Order: sequence, then structure tokens, then C-alpha cells
Amino acid sequence: MLNIILMGPPGAGKGTQAKKIIDGFHLPHISTGDMFREAISKGTPLGLQAKAIIERGDLVPDEITIGLVKERLSQPDCEHGYLLDGFPRTIPQAEALKVMGPEIGRAVNLVIDITCPDEELVRRIAGRRVCPKCGASFHITDVKPQVEGICDRCGNELVQRKDDNAESLKVRLENYYKSTQPLVEFYKAEGLYHHFDGTVGHVALYEDIYRLLKEQK
Repeated sequence: MLNIILMGPPGAGKGTQAKKIIDGFHLPHISTGDMFREAISKGTPLGLQAKAIIERGDLVPDEITIGLVKERLSQPDCEHGYLLDGFPRTIPQAEALKVMGPEIGRAVNLVIDITCPDEELVRRIAGRRVCPKCGASFHITDVKPQVEGICDRCGNELVQRKDDNAESLKVRLENYYKSTQPLVEFYKAEGLYHHFDGTVGHVALYEDIYRLLKEQK
């Protein structure tokens, strides 16, 4: 069984690899953003609490996020494995997951961390263009659309996200490293941590990850 945590800074290629992993191993992709949206749309007690907090403009506290993760991982589609993306982000969340996982039969058994030099992350992020309609992602040099500025999938005009620039990315990376470096040490101590080089190209990177997953399955 593959109960995976996927880590990586913005621009490292985490999204591309997540899609390949869930398709290749038929795992549900569990992201905190999706969890919040689903819980809010379903009107679950935790979802309603989160909605009220988000609407006030406050940060959702750990206990609610942890509760939502437990709620989501308890669902039947996670019985035979899952890919957890965006959680945990802090040591208290990791410790809670360590306790919660075995309680619900969903203990984490693998942590994949994709890393990349900051200068390459800046190049990737600053050149990224996304479709606001279907969510497809392109790049001005690496993954060009067939028609410049137009989405290949739906024909909508591509945009650059407001925070996809060097200044914003610097702040995001500082926050990411500050919160995730302790997690690296936490999962190394647990014997679950596996590091991958995000500069090798998405095909070679998936081949490396695939080999590990086949060994673990």
C-alpha cells in the first residue's frame, strides 16, 4: 500500500509528478485546498467552521485542518493508498498525522521531497502561464502553447498569476523553507524520507519516483 506525502517548493514540478503518480498507481490526490472546498460544499461541521474562519480572512487553525485531513483520509477511496499534497506543513501537523494515521488505518509509509535550486524555481515560476478557465499550465519557453497566449485545451486566454513573479516567490520560498525544513528532519528520523532532484526533467524524475514506488508497493 502506498500512503504518500508529496513535498516540494513552488516550481519544483510537484504538480506534474502528482498527476503522474495518481494516474500510474490509481491513488486519490488529497490536497488541503481540495479538502477545504469539498468540506465547505458538503456543509460538514468542520467545513462550516472553516468557511466562517476563511470568510473572516483569518488563517484556519491546525486543529480544524487536522480534523479535515482525518475526515478525508477516512473515506473509502483512501483505503488502498493516497497521495497527500500540502499537508503536513508544520511539526504539530506531522505529529498529529503520525497519531491519526494508524488510528484510521492510513499510516504514512513514504515521503517524497522534490527539490530544485532557487534560481531555477524563479525561472520556472516567472515564465508560467495558466488558463483561468480549465486550469491548464504552460511556460513561455519550456511548455509553449500551440498558439502564443492561448490555451491548447479550451482556447481561453492564458494569464500570469499575480504571485508568479520573482519578488513574491522569494517570500513564498522563505516561508516554505522555514516551515518544511523541520519536516525533512522529522521524516528522516522516521525513516520515511526520500529526496529527488527536480532539475533532471519531468520524464526522468518520474522514472526515478516510479522505481521507488514499485519497490515499496
